[in-house]
Amino acid sequence: MKQTLEVQLGAVVRQLFGVEVDAQLTRPEEQFGDYATNVALQLSKKLGKNPREISEALAVKLREILADQVSEVSVAGPGFINLKLSGKALINTLTVKPAKSLQGQSIVAEYSDPNPFKVLHAGHLYTSLVGDAVANLMEYAGAKVHRVNFGGDVGLHVGKTVWAVINELGGEHPEKLANIPDEAKLDWISQRYVTGNTAYDENESAKQAIIAANKRVYELHDSNDHNSPFAKIYWICRQWSYDGFDALYERLKMAPFEKYYPESAVADLGLATVKKHIGSVYKESDGAVIFRGEEYGLFTQVFINSEGLPTYAGKDVGLIYQKYQDFAPDRSFIITDAAQKDHLAVVMKSISLYAPKLVATTTHYTHGQIKMAGGIKMSSRKGNILRASDILEAAAETAKELFEKENLDTVLAAVRYAFLKNRIGGNIIYDPAESVSLEGNSGPYLQYAHARARSILRKVDDSKNPKSGISDELEAGERSLARKIGEYPEVVNQAVAELMPHYVCTYLYELAQVFNRFYEDNRVIGDPREAWRLELVSHYANTLKEGLKILGIAAPDRM
Repeated sequence: MKQTLEVQLGAVVRQLFGVEVDAQLTRPEEQFGDYATNVALQLSKKLGKNPREISEALAVKLREILADQVSEVSVAGPGFINLKLSGKALINTLTVKPAKSLQGQSIVAEYSDPNPFKVLHAGHLYTSLVGDAVANLMEYAGAKVHRVNFGGDVGLHVGKTVWAVINELGGEHPEKLANIPDEAKLDWISQRYVTGNTAYDENESAKQAIIAANKRVYELHDSNDHNSPFAKIYWICRQWSYDGFDALYERLKMAPFEKYYPESAVADLGLATVKKHIGSVYKESDGAVIFRGEEYGLFTQVFINSEGLPTYAGKDVGLIYQKYQDFAPDRSFIITDAAQKDHLAVVMKSISLYAPKLVATTTHYTHGQIKMAGGIKMSSRKGNILRASDILEAAAETAKELFEKENLDTVLAAVRYAFLKNRIGGNIIYDPAESVSLEGNSGPYLQYAHARARSILRKVDDSKNPKSGISDELEAGERSLARKIGEYPEVVNQAVAELMPHYVCTYLYELAQVFNRFYEDNRVIGDPREAWRLELVSHYANTLKEGLKILGIAAPDRM
């Protein structure tokens, strides 16, 4: 409806004034109408006329050509035009679906990106859930989405962990790893990383041993060594990490990843690509290979270190190329911690100088810090991290206190919505009590809102209550609810265009509030307008369920 009206508004402007203008409609407060436009104010600068005069002329013509869609066209203030839809037009919006604006596009969505040999922290939980929702949005808009994951199974952090594991075991004794209980494996590994990191910073001999261990990890990949004691320690501990990742994703009920890229799988491609462009893009410096980012307002970054190994930057080059080779996507989406922003900016700038298409089609979103209300700032280097499991356990404990039982769907709704309702980019303070509340802007509140609507619909036997014809004359409460339901396609279209799921969250919360007011003031069962109102309740419940599905939140029929 909105797009159709904008096209018609643009046609009227051309007819009356002979100019092209970006005629846009917005949603004003309900008392002013269903749509509003400031096109007359835009035209006044071009035409040198009073905007009120322009708006009056437009209003006359709009009343004429939109008579079957709009019941009222009014002019307000210095020249704003407000449109009120007819009852029939408003009812027609209930069945309008969001646009398939990404139909036919192939998109790679990279998110989560946890590193083996380190604990899954709250930031990984955030990127996992938000990335999953963004991928849902793109799929909903018609795209073929390839969900991928990336993690550092080689690199200095692995050297630190493996060195500390060997020290803890009293040597290269992989058989001793069998003594670690299954439930303790991830914490045990993450503690080894902390130990190794501390030793690297404080002990020169340990630092050199860690550097040597790091090099041995690369060598075992090159030689495909799975049998030496050192290799067995590496592969066993790596698998522990992967098992932990899979367990978390299963617990979160996320859509499965199509591909997982270990850094070891893209390191050689990154190394070869960087070497190919030494001299033209990258420069040799003190035995390493660097990119001088200062020339582009960035900073210098090492892509190949003095040991001849690719750094994080070098491996990111390999990843970007590998994703393109595997999927040849039209677009690529990445979400990471904000700490990666400047790093990836340097990587992308360097690639843009020899493969501009790969950079032009890539969108990198970042998020801020994730903290618990009253909690600590996370730091996996120091070990005082806020783990993904800490967030989930806090939500579960709070939900159990409130509902006297533990419901996984409620816990996931609480955490997902708490993350998703905030615009991507800022810091997040997670409050367990707020996230599970049934009285505020929360996931469980929306689940309850859906269940409440379904309970109303269950009270009626459709075979005994045939639907009557819908009158174009809507009562005030009916009109408000129909109007809000009709906004759904516009909200989803905006969320898809910006890849921002928080728009859907805000809309669903507002929709539930409008429904609550409607239900308080308007009898449904037993009212002469029962059939129409039940249909309206059904549209509301279906819209709520569809929006929650995009967010990855279950919509239970009963709670």
